[in-house]
Amino acid sequence: MKILHLYHDIMNLYGEYANISALERFIEKNAGICQTDRCSFDKKAELADYDFIYVGSGTERNQKLVMEDMKKYKSELENAINSGKVILMTGNSFEMLGKTVTDPEGTAYEGLGIFDFETTEQNKTRITADAVFTSDFSDKKLVGFINKCSSIKNISSPLFSILMGIGNNEAEKTEGIRKNNFFGTHLTGPVLIKNPYFLEYIASLLPGMEKADGSYLKYEKAGYEVTLSELTKRMNQ
Repeated sequence: MKILHLYHDIMNLYGEYANISALERFIEKNAGICQTDRCSFDKKAELADYDFIYVGSGTERNQKLVMEDMKKYKSELENAINSGKVILMTGNSFEMLGKTVTDPEGTAYEGLGIFDFETTEQNKTRITADAVFTSDFSDKKLVGFINKCSSIKNISSPLFSILMGIGNNEAEKTEGIRKNNFFGTHLTGPVLIKNPYFLEYIASLLPGMEKADGSYLKYEKAGYEVTLSELTKRMNQ
């Protein structure tokens, strides 16, 4: 199994590298062999060589730098998404795949244009909230934390529905984006640490991992249940 962690050195807020650590451990527990390559500005990876691709969250400044460099992957990344390769982008990284990212001063930065959505940053003000989401691929709720300064419009296929927290924009009760096996979400935590059932689901999409066993995740699942219980109490107050 081959994993690619893109821009690991600059898109690395909130301990998001732990998403890769969690997936590596899961694969090794089930398949025994896992290779992770980390690639940034210094070289160009061949996306077709990998089973799983990950990009984490970065500062708004770093996002703009990466977005420009990432254009070298546009056609490969679009082909990977359309062909069903498993890809996870967390925090503001998935915003780079839309048409534009407009900063608080009104300057619009051209995105990769793989999706039709547009992102607008909000007056340099952070929008933060604990979150409880639902999805159409699992009966388990998703938990975590949102920390962003953006509003996104024109996402036609959101990843999550909101029970608690904030979404792509103030008017809609949805968050993130999904197409085939591409998952983009602002949910941090890191998301695969906070949500072991989501980790199981992501892993099950990888070649040869359809029947992978996540029973060893008993402590992670216990932690998830505590978090969900406490957030549910706040929702019901």
